[in-house]
Amino acid sequence: MQTISITPATDKKQKPADDQLVFGRQFTDHMFIMDYEEGRGWYDPRVVPYQTLEMDPAAMIFHYGQTVFEGLKAYRTAQDTIQLFRPDENIKRLNRSNERMCIPTVDEALALEAIQTLVDLDRDWVPRKEGTSLYIRPFVIATEPYLGVSASKTYTFMIILSPVGAYYEAGINPVKIAVENEYIRAVKGGTGEAKTAGNYAGSMIAQENVAKKGYAQVLWLDGHEKKYIEEVGSMNVFFKIAGKVVTPHLSGSILPGVTRKSVIQLLQDWGVDVEERPVLLSEILAAHKNGDLEEAFGSGTAAVISPIGELFYDEALYVINQHQTGPLSKRVYETLTGIQYGSVKDPHQWIVDVPKKR
Repeated sequence: MQTISITPATDKKQKPADDQLVFGRQFTDHMFIMDYEEGRGWYDPRVVPYQTLEMDPAAMIFHYGQTVFEGLKAYRTAQDTIQLFRPDENIKRLNRSNERMCIPTVDEALALEAIQTLVDLDRDWVPRKEGTSLYIRPFVIATEPYLGVSASKTYTFMIILSPVGAYYEAGINPVKIAVENEYIRAVKGGTGEAKTAGNYAGSMIAQENVAKKGYAQVLWLDGHEKKYIEEVGSMNVFFKIAGKVVTPHLSGSILPGVTRKSVIQLLQDWGVDVEERPVLLSEILAAHKNGDLEEAFGSGTAAVISPIGELFYDEALYVINQHQTGPLSKRVYETLTGIQYGSVKDPHQWIVDVPKKR
């Protein structure tokens, strides 16, 4: 495996106070970079001071959107150690996205070492306040200067870090969501199961439209028949119906969430009946009508668990669990965050430490 070189920053930034963190606005002192060239492969893995990029205006990322990214976090424990939550799953998913977008895969062991090396170097940036963390953004961009529709022959793999505050400042609270019945996020055979920029750009108009009506997220339906539930915003979604939990199966148009996978495992550990299958919107509305819809929640890296308190569809409102966080949603949230911050036993070896080497 290649050796990662380190160039320490000499001009250190002022770190923001833990109670003044804004998601994705502040960045640490260092970043990781590695380059790719056809015939040479990935080369020159390095940690350097955080800096701007100089790129050719014809770089293919600007014109054809050949890019993928990931998102995970580093957490500070009560013992002042730093740990990651299932980074191997994020790296595997990065490579699955790479394959879908015709980008060369990265060495997974090297990618994990890069994350650990970078987080260790900037470990003072991992905030200490309860609920805060260090967001980790690995991403790959096509860099060949060429205005032709084909896969690039050169790429850059980078990782940047951003300290982030608690997602829920006042505790875990249910959100209101609206079913999207005009636009679609993805279809089977498309790029929905890849974490690529175009998926998010294409979803923004629907998100802005529902935000104007006071809704926090969009509930996406399938692109073929517009009757099956897929995702909620940029999260996977779960419904508890008459004691059973159902979630849309990974059909090829849904992002395979790391948090989703972890939620399913915990529910199975607890003996909760979980079904991964096609989920009809009409089924959820019928369950609400007859009183069987007990809870609903989204799952993702940023919020971990986001309870759903209200669903809007076809000019009708469907209130779920009286706008309250359900007991199962709360248990999942507290267990996952407990594992992430080291206060709850990790039953599946999901935690990976960041060794202190400097």
